Amino acid sequence: MNSDTELAPAVQSILEAARERSGGEGVVAVDARSLPDALADAEADGRVPVIAEVKPTSPTAEGTRDDDPVELAQAMVDGGAAAISVLTEPTHFGGSAEALTRIREAVDVPVLRKDFVLDEAGMDVVEADLLLLIARFVDDLEALVAAARERGFQPLVEVHDRDELETALEAGAEIIGVNNRDLARLEVDLETFESVAPEAPDDVTLIAESGVSSPADVRRMRTAGADALLVGSAIMDHGADDSDVTENTRRLTRAESGDDTNDDDNTQT
Repeated sequence: MNSDTELAPAVQSILEAARERSGGEGVVAVDARSLPDALADAEADGRVPVIAEVKPTSPTAEGTRDDDPVELAQAMVDGGAAAISVLTEPTHFGGSAEALTRIREAVDVPVLRKDFVLDEAGMDVVEADLLLLIARFVDDLEALVAAARERGFQPLVEVHDRDELETALEAGAEIIGVNNRDLARLEVDLETFESVAPEAPDDVTLIAESGVSSPADVRRMRTAGADALLVGSAIMDHGADDSDVTENTRRLTRAESGDDTNDDDNTQT
């Protein structure tokens, strides 16, 4: 694990909370829905593969969405989402394992568990199709990738730069997310993905995370090599409780079809 230095206070707080949380009872076993298949289905249907995120709030969000998480997930699928990401971190993001379970029962697309998982015990909390592993915060990434697969999870390894990408590849990661958000200042820069993506092998499923807020952003990330995009706040729109989550999702999933509007929207992700 990299040093905790150069982390924003909010990230440091989330990390410390993750260290204090216990795992579940027993080892989780999952019969996972395939993310690569779901992304291919979206492409075949003319949709941009979007992993839409149910995120009640976050340290960078302007407000909280109190909608039922199942209704939010269903609205995202109605908007064309290829998969759903669910925050299960309770303290800083308002998430829960129970919400993920309910969502996975209600939708037929793959569901990612988004959390700070630091060890094997942290995996054994809830069944999900994918499990996020953040390269920067894991001591033995190769061992955790293997442990996730043994349970049936598809590990999504998150990186922030080329060095972390190399670490992820050496650990055997096949699904890699490049996070455009800097962990020191929490600033977003889409050039992060553009700088890292060319170093990824063609057989890796590459996901652009954070910073995508408009159809123009979608096209930019796709041009840079994104097989899919993980989008949270631009879909949740935490500043407006009555925002149409289905339409927010659709305008991104249809960004390459020519029927999107409001390309200059600056909603934050």
